[in-house]
Amino acid sequence: MQVPRSKEPPVSVRTLTPLDRLLAGVERAMEAVAGSPEPSRRSPGDIVPDAPMDDAERRHAAGLMRINHVGEVCAQALYMGQAALARTDDTRQHLLHAAQEETDHLAWCAARLKQLDSRPSLLNPVWYAGSYAIGVAAAAVGDPISLGFVVETERQVEAHLAEHLERLPAKDDRSRAILRQMQEDEVRHADAAEARGGIDLPFPIPGLMHAASAVMKAVAYRI
Repeated sequence: MQVPRSKEPPVSVRTLTPLDRLLAGVERAMEAVAGSPEPSRRSPGDIVPDAPMDDAERRHAAGLMRINHVGEVCAQALYMGQAALARTDDTRQHLLHAAQEETDHLAWCAARLKQLDSRPSLLNPVWYAGSYAIGVAAAAVGDPISLGFVVETERQVEAHLAEHLERLPAKDDRSRAILRQMQEDEVRHADAAEARGGIDLPFPIPGLMHAASAVMKAVAYRI
């Protein structure tokens, strides 16, 4: 005799409301600015011995890693701002995926700062708010410009990381391993954004981005 199967109740899928998305965005902003989010990948620095450094070397390494941490705070804000006004779901998903990998970078840099007996920038709320506004503005123009902004940002970050790889204390191979993986990820993000239709940004935007980055690096090294 065949036993009749019990009918399972239908699974209901809840649609996110604008308020849900707002609260999720606020939570993510707080994690980026004040917390240390959980990475999805192990830090490359964890498998590298932490060589002893003198106080001057440690302070210098911490200053450089604080800059990189600020860069990841800005990346979180930029991508979230762009995703908020993305015109297509493909662009939005690409931005959110890139933001997830940037969350790994953020966590790695935060952990390294603790190992160096240092702290993130005190101005992180300012960096986040400004970058989010830039991301929204770029997305409002359209996906090609928004993706082009990603390309230009990641190319400049790639060059900046190459500079820091040279400037780190010779013994700080742990920080160097983190920055190498970050650099590899940034190249991939730029290539993916370009393949999705990112266009070259018009003059003078790249130059203004470079100037703003220089100011951020000078301030974040100390504050």
